[in-house]
Amino acid sequence: MCGFFSIVFKKDNEELGSILTKAGFRLAYRGYDTVGIGYVKDNGNYEIRKAPGKIHRVYEDLSFEEISGKRGTIQLRWATYGAPSYENAQPHFDCSKKLIGAHNGNIVNSPFLREKLISEGHRFAGENDGETLVHVIEDFFKKSGNLKTAIIETFDTLKGDYAFSITSVDENKFYAVKKGSSLFLGVGDDFIAVSSDLVALLDLTKNVVTLYDGELVEFDEKEYRIFKLPSGEIVYREPIFTELDIKDAEKGNFPHFMIKEIYEIPEKARNIINFLPEFSELRVIADEILKSKKKFITGSGTSLHAAILGSFYLANIAKELFIPVAASEFAERYGNTLESGDLLFVVTQSGETKDVKNAMDVFDGFGKTVGLINVLGSSIAMRCNHVIPVLSDLEISVPATKTFVNQVIALLYLSIEVAKRRGLPVPKINFDEIPSLIQKTIQTAEMHKTEIIKALIPWRDFYVLGFGVTYPVALEGALKIKEVVYIHAEGMYSAEFKHGPLSIVEEEYPIIFISTLKDKPMILSHINEVKCRGGKIITVAPEDKELRKESHIFLPIPDGNEYLTPILSVIPMQILAYYMSIHRGIDPDFPKNISKTLTVD
Repeated sequence: MCGFFSIVFKKDNEELGSILTKAGFRLAYRGYDTVGIGYVKDNGNYEIRKAPGKIHRVYEDLSFEEISGKRGTIQLRWATYGAPSYENAQPHFDCSKKLIGAHNGNIVNSPFLREKLISEGHRFAGENDGETLVHVIEDFFKKSGNLKTAIIETFDTLKGDYAFSITSVDENKFYAVKKGSSLFLGVGDDFIAVSSDLVALLDLTKNVVTLYDGELVEFDEKEYRIFKLPSGEIVYREPIFTELDIKDAEKGNFPHFMIKEIYEIPEKARNIINFLPEFSELRVIADEILKSKKKFITGSGTSLHAAILGSFYLANIAKELFIPVAASEFAERYGNTLESGDLLFVVTQSGETKDVKNAMDVFDGFGKTVGLINVLGSSIAMRCNHVIPVLSDLEISVPATKTFVNQVIALLYLSIEVAKRRGLPVPKINFDEIPSLIQKTIQTAEMHKTEIIKALIPWRDFYVLGFGVTYPVALEGALKIKEVVYIHAEGMYSAEFKHGPLSIVEEEYPIIFISTLKDKPMILSHINEVKCRGGKIITVAPEDKELRKESHIFLPIPDGNEYLTPILSVIPMQILAYYMSIHRGIDPDFPKNISKTLTVD
């Protein structure tokens, strides 16, 4: 959530506005509701242009692409402190309008700092914590006259998780700090830039410097210096060449990133399937699991659903008890039960999710932490003892699709590895066939989508039910519909439906059932509980005569293996959510009110 990009050239660049605007469009997937640019020219002129709204409108209204200058920053803000407004949009000036700064994250002591600064004579335009940050730095800057010194002195004052960049209009440098939020440095031939996300750097340079929490980077157009905070000790670190391709951040021939990324699932699945047998760290992780005491697996949103499914795999295949828990409730539910030798397994797409970081903070010191993470340079990846890469490459659409599938494949593979190390019999799964099975499932879902959407679209709410390993898929399918269709879809364990929600069923009321063949007897019972009360039955399952007969609409998936059914059955739910959003005139890539990377509580 939120994102900024800052760049320095030696002299005025006529393309500065276009470069900043393009970076803004690259960052838009993170979620935002205001947009702003601050820039400085060679002749000493400088300006901030900003407004609430989406970048495709704001950049035209404020003529972003006409801007030229030797350095500048663009920020897309998702509202926390202060409503989406001009005053709260970033970047911000200090009182003297000599500093221009923008941040990403959450400064939790902002109200206290703001009150103190106002009492000392500082003038604020809005309520945003990014504005508080700039004024805090200004306060120290007035005392020392040195911006780097002021930032170092500021570090212990600001509480929370954040990253920021700031420049003085009198010095052709930017300064940037990373503390809990993502930040990357890109080094080009005639410029240096920082960004909250690699995606905004990749079409400019592939030479990237990894920045760690508690570091300050000072840079102009040709060199950079990294310092530890709060000591100010210098750190030497060379750029590395990243293999990530900017094409992953472009839609190509697809109308939206969401459908593009669904169609990429077979290829990305093959990436991780080819990788895992050669990943020696997986055996180390399996051994850590075997020797740990209590084991927890956590995540948020889609990653939580992958974690829940992983707990089913680990229990059923490896006979290992993993307690699944939402990261946001980990502290309250299990914080007082932790003991030395426990293990925390975190699942996250971005590697920056604040709720997951909070869970790690509570767990810190009790045992090893394993991460299943898509962004390897992320804050959470750097904190984990062991990391399994998700290998889905960039995922731009806010609703996660391909990352969920790869997370689940990795958890299934890990479960089998743990079972082998325990000497247990393991299920026969041909992982090499999974990409082609996914491709067939996409084709089947495309064939059935119109019929299913016709049954669903008149209703403002419905249920998605699963049993056993398909329960997490029911949760995920319902989440996808809530995210991009803006209606209430509730995922539930099918056996629980009769304990209250069954009363909502009326004639033609749609219920989606997701089932393995193993659980068919139970699902048939639950189907009939709904069907005899007039409900419309939509079933996603491997081909089966009885399930097809008892369903009004049946969408078959091309394999009957109970452990592959969850992987395949999530695909139709993703496709249904996508096309329902299009039917309602909603942009599925940027659903309202939510963000790809949630860095606040």
